[in-house]
Amino acid sequence: MSYSDLFTQPHMHTLYADHHGWLQTWLRRKLGCAFTAEDLTHDTFLRLLVRPRELDAKRDPRAYLTTIAQGLVVDHWRRREIERVWLDAIMELAEPLVPSAEHQAVILETLVEVDRILARLPSKPRE
Repeated sequence: MSYSDLFTQPHMHTLYADHHGWLQTWLRRKLGCAFTAEDLTHDTFLRLLVRPRELDAKRDPRAYLTTIAQGLVVDHWRRREIERVWLDAIMELAEPLVPSAEHQAVILETLVEVDRILARLPSKPRE
């Protein structure tokens, strides 16, 4: 199957129709949350549209979808940990020093991005 064949609208529709329910169930079991599973299922197929890669016709599409989804699960867990630590830090602040909700969201996004950048570095510079 060629690159152009894989990401034609009819093929993506078939891929989605054939595997969406299975992937969402797999993610729900892994995460224990139906809402997060729905979000990550959506994000998995979105990633296929935004950053398409060639799919080997001999390879099971579910293996490919699982690989993408697993990466999104890891990102989700990392983000949750960063958010937990950030919220713990805010709880230690005196009321007048607590940033507004908007600033908190910007700071959290910045922390997640810094984590992403650091994760790409070799271990010595990262430490």
